[in-house]
Amino acid sequence: MELKILNKINEPKDLKNLTVEDMKKLAGEIREVLLEKVSQDGGHLGPNLGMVEATIAMHYTFNSPIDKFVFDVSHQTYTHKILTGRKEAFINPEKYDTVTGFTNPKESEHDFFTIGHTSTGVSLASGLAKGRDILGGEENILAVVGDGSLSGGEAYEGLDNAAISKSNIIILVNDNDIAITENAGGLYENLALLRETEGKAENNIFKALGFDYYFVKDGNDIKSMIDIFEKVKDVNHPVLIHMYTLKGKGYEPAVENEEKFHWTRPFDLETGEVLGKLPESYLDIIDNFLIEKAKNDKKIVAITAATPSTVGLNKFRKVLKNQYINVGIAEEHAVAFASGIAKRKAKPVASFFSSFIQRCYDQLSQDLAINDNPATILVCGGGISGNAETHLSVFDIPLISNIPNIVYLAPTSQEELEAMMDWAIDQEKYPVIIRIPTGKVVSTGVKIKSNFYDLNKFVLDKKGEKIAIIGLGTFYSLGETVREKLIEKGFNPTLINPRFISGIDGELLEELMKNHELVITLEDGILDGGFGGKIARYYSDKPMKVLNFGAQKVFTDNVPLEELYKRYELMPEQIVEKIEKEL
Repeated sequence: MELKILNKINEPKDLKNLTVEDMKKLAGEIREVLLEKVSQDGGHLGPNLGMVEATIAMHYTFNSPIDKFVFDVSHQTYTHKILTGRKEAFINPEKYDTVTGFTNPKESEHDFFTIGHTSTGVSLASGLAKGRDILGGEENILAVVGDGSLSGGEAYEGLDNAAISKSNIIILVNDNDIAITENAGGLYENLALLRETEGKAENNIFKALGFDYYFVKDGNDIKSMIDIFEKVKDVNHPVLIHMYTLKGKGYEPAVENEEKFHWTRPFDLETGEVLGKLPESYLDIIDNFLIEKAKNDKKIVAITAATPSTVGLNKFRKVLKNQYINVGIAEEHAVAFASGIAKRKAKPVASFFSSFIQRCYDQLSQDLAINDNPATILVCGGGISGNAETHLSVFDIPLISNIPNIVYLAPTSQEELEAMMDWAIDQEKYPVIIRIPTGKVVSTGVKIKSNFYDLNKFVLDKKGEKIAIIGLGTFYSLGETVREKLIEKGFNPTLINPRFISGIDGELLEELMKNHELVITLEDGILDGGFGGKIARYYSDKPMKVLNFGAQKVFTDNVPLEELYKRYELMPEQIVEKIEKEL
């Protein structure tokens, strides 16, 4: 592709001498680059295609990094990165993985926060503005808010405080009429009204809060965006610009199917079809099981915080629309909402991606656990992964398993998962959370009884001696592999499936002391505060050696999974070697 203008742009100041027509051509070149890069490497496509013109206009009008931009969600920043010295990471396939998909201060002085979750931007920008005022600075502070970010609770808190700050803060609401899936909530009805009236409706939530409000009908028109930015630049009070953009602009498949191309794996540019078919996953099992169970029980409702396709509700929302609730990107609300539904003896099933359940600690503890309401919560994608540091899923075990009253379960197979879900939904005694396995689906063919009232009862699957292996959830299969390798070396290890993350089976652990010298625990999460620590603590004053295997308490950023396993000594050969040394 020929990049006549982009080749001349290495930093924001290079935009200053361009004409509007030049910038329109630049926008076209950037779209070509984005499509080529994301089609080969995957990433957030739709949000970035929609933000090209506004980002060019921002960097043309303002003076980054003196003027400071905070993006929320920061997956909207591909054009920003291209314009701030990182275009090689989008143009050169050999350098595609040299930058992250989110803002990152380690990459550039034009980024101020590492942000991957949503609804935080206004709060962070408000803090930058207050810090500026304290130090006597004069720069502009801009928060770019979009893709459903306004549905999260912190966004409301940020707006509420920013509106009364009495100094320069500019909030750009990127309204593209969709979040990850359809928008949810009354605020978005007000946004629709404002779009229909071109910002003239008397009912205006932003004016009600106290903002100086401006509406831009076409946020994909560079001249319109430059004009409004010039108007509000260097203001001495809080301003909110509401612009309407087209998500996926410039690529028809992304416009027609906004959810599919919000984030995508590599795909064929001509057809728009994602490359490579994914095998059946545990998400499919959740979906199919819930559909069949909910068809026969109208008290069951499935709840998502705007991510149905990543939490096993993709088909459910289409088949059982009246039993499906999307609360928007509002995980905290979803947990409390589920607790309230359970209080009335209905049967809520709220499903979350592990990285996002981190947002809900207080609701899990206060709104759910203290009240002992029997809601069912599913945690998807939990475990060690090669994800960006903003989307790690290794922290849910310490977070959830140490809250009183919650029963946290870890199935090892399809049969256990279905039995646990069946029990969790129908029982009326406990808040139950299930950590959905990851990886290839394991099916034993052995039906499991849907009864887990005998709390913290571990399953002794293979009885042996000297060494006991406790493999939690997904890592039970790792335990099987380690056991086989130890058998080859002349050992006869015991293999245990604990099923419960939130407690320990003291009776079984006591029994192991009769003919075992070493207990090893395997968990797909961080060790600090994790499951293995509970076992080690039980044996702390007893003559039993314990080795805990899991992840370190660190933020990793796009590190390949196999490399992490080696780093954490989780390869079967490493585990066996460590066991032999210990014995």
